Amino acid sequence: MTELNKLTIADARDAMRKGDLTSAELTDACLSEIEGAGALGAFVHNTPDLARQQAAAADVRIKAGDAPDMCGIPLGIKDLFCTKGVPSQAASKILEGFTPEYESTVSQNLLDNGTVMLGKLNMDEFAMGSSNETSCYGNAVNPWRRGNEDTALTPGGSSGGSASAVAADLCLGATGTDTGGSIRQPAAFTGITGIKPTYGRCSRWGVVAFASSLDQAGPMTKSVRDAAIMLEAMCGFDAKDSTSANLAVPNFEAMLTGDIKGKKIGIPKEYHMDGIPAEIEALWTKGTEMLRDAGAEIVDISLPHTKYALPAYYVIAPAEASSNLARYDGVKYGHRAKLEAGDGIDEMYAKTRAEGFGDEVQTRVMVGTYVLSAGFYDAYYNRARRVRALIKKDFDDVFAAGVDAILTPATPSAAFGLGEMADADPVKMYLNDVFTVTVNLAGLPGISIPAGQDANGLPLGLQLIGRPWEEGDLLNIAHEVEARAGFVAKPTKWW
Repeated sequence: MTELNKLTIADARDAMRKGDLTSAELTDACLSEIEGAGALGAFVHNTPDLARQQAAAADVRIKAGDAPDMCGIPLGIKDLFCTKGVPSQAASKILEGFTPEYESTVSQNLLDNGTVMLGKLNMDEFAMGSSNETSCYGNAVNPWRRGNEDTALTPGGSSGGSASAVAADLCLGATGTDTGGSIRQPAAFTGITGIKPTYGRCSRWGVVAFASSLDQAGPMTKSVRDAAIMLEAMCGFDAKDSTSANLAVPNFEAMLTGDIKGKKIGIPKEYHMDGIPAEIEALWTKGTEMLRDAGAEIVDISLPHTKYALPAYYVIAPAEASSNLARYDGVKYGHRAKLEAGDGIDEMYAKTRAEGFGDEVQTRVMVGTYVLSAGFYDAYYNRARRVRALIKKDFDDVFAAGVDAILTPATPSAAFGLGEMADADPVKMYLNDVFTVTVNLAGLPGISIPAGQDANGLPLGLQLIGRPWEEGDLLNIAHEVEARAGFVAKPTKWW
């Protein structure tokens, strides 16, 4: 076999079970590719020695004949997941030097399944961003190029390093986290698959917190089948996480039957927004026709409170961030500013946070502190919570009426150039989440599938939103969209 790093998880699994391939060979192929891909800025902490040890152990397990599906698969782990003995910084200067003595539940679940960790992946600082431009490590770069241009493009955010690594075949899959679209938006920008499961399906324990009621881990992979295989390994009840759901985890791959006849797919009229590019609208129409041709029933639906989703999200998320990030004070771990004679604890807090937090994080902490303050709590935070409840009710009503899934665009555009929004109104950057934040506010599962390309050859994604806890059904519908879209394009290697 050649170019082993380009295999899917499913194909690599099958080849290893047949004895045609070893995890050690697969891991070495990925490590070799990572060495030559520094220009992408995807991997920020490499763990080659650990990876080779894990690959050797996986080969023993596979040979013994009792290995899980994910055994021997080389993965990248987003820097937001705490990994024992490996730096876990959340791409922030304030956590420089922090090496956890414990493993996040999700990464431990993957290790228990015999996966191989190639290293930690770049991201926006504390997962705050839509372009991977707020990282203390520098930008992650999209492996795709706009036509014949050399302009460096964003891989999306906050899971930009994960998206770039999977799209460039540096690893077979990667973990991501999604607070307002941070798995689905970068997946769409890079032509890969990304699923955010139902809130509570994957444990948040050991994942550095941004907004606790919104954050959810999920897989980023090369196909829907791979997403099903990896998601099953990541899920499971965790007593250490009070929001973890004590539900059985189904065999998601076995649910990929391709039969979606009679499924009712909703098309929300509110997502036909002013100014949406014609290419995005055309792709959405194409997706609708693909589902209709597969035997699904297409129905028009209304989600009337969608227009309030972005404002509500950008009140709730910063509010929770300001609370979660209060723990970074220079006392217990991470960065501590140098103090001058006479400085007290207040000066230490202020200097440490000023040096440790980047501009975007400081902005969101200040916004969050403001909306939680005594004079504005009811006017902003409580009002946003009420709007959130209405958004969730919109989805509940649609699903109660028999809709099985909802089809929307994943993003309002293809990937844009790094730095192109640097001088723009921050709200313009926040609009990248316009199609995705409702899913987090309602706690629903959502998946992005690559389904086409724009005039410059950049990938475009479609989003499917599913019923709570029915990821298997959602993956099956996505699998049919993937098959009919036939997206097989790959970026031309320049790095």
